[in-house]
Amino acid sequence: MNLSTLAVLLGLGFGLPQIYGILKPAAFGEAVRRFPRSFPWGVGLMLLGTIWFLHNLRQESIAEFESMKPLLFALFAGVGIGACVFLKDFLAVRGFAVVMLLLAKVMVDAARWVDTQWRLVIVIWAYALILAGMWFTISPWRMRDLLYWGTANEQRVRMGCGARLAFGLFVAILGFTVF
Repeated sequence: MNLSTLAVLLGLGFGLPQIYGILKPAAFGEAVRRFPRSFPWGVGLMLLGTIWFLHNLRQESIAEFESMKPLLFALFAGVGIGACVFLKDFLAVRGFAVVMLLLAKVMVDAARWVDTQWRLVIVIWAYALILAGMWFTISPWRMRDLLYWGTANEQRVRMGCGARLAFGLFVAILGFTVF
């Protein structure tokens, strides 16, 4: 995927849900506060991350690992499915962290060969996702705490959603014009 298409998809995908938060901050805040302990979201995100990781492993062509690929597939599929069975507490946060890490790889790969300094917006965002993904994997209750803080009142919800909407639209505009 080229960086232009990725930037438009990321920008719109990140920004457009924020409109709901601006229009209905109480409902948005309640939905966000339920996310960290949501088992359906957790299973969905963890399985998405597992399948995505296994796809990346299949694409890998390091000769030293070729004979071990079947074992690695079974091991990583077992870890992903086992997490859904045995790690029910904050599973949504852990699944989201895995997806953030995998998305960051796609972002950095797409920006690698683009010859403009504006690509650093995507690269810095990707590295922020990597740091957040590692941090939330280690201590998932921190995401809960951040979400509770960000949704403590309607004004905070609207301000956060407005800032995220502006950033998402900025990234989409970069995708349409610069990349």
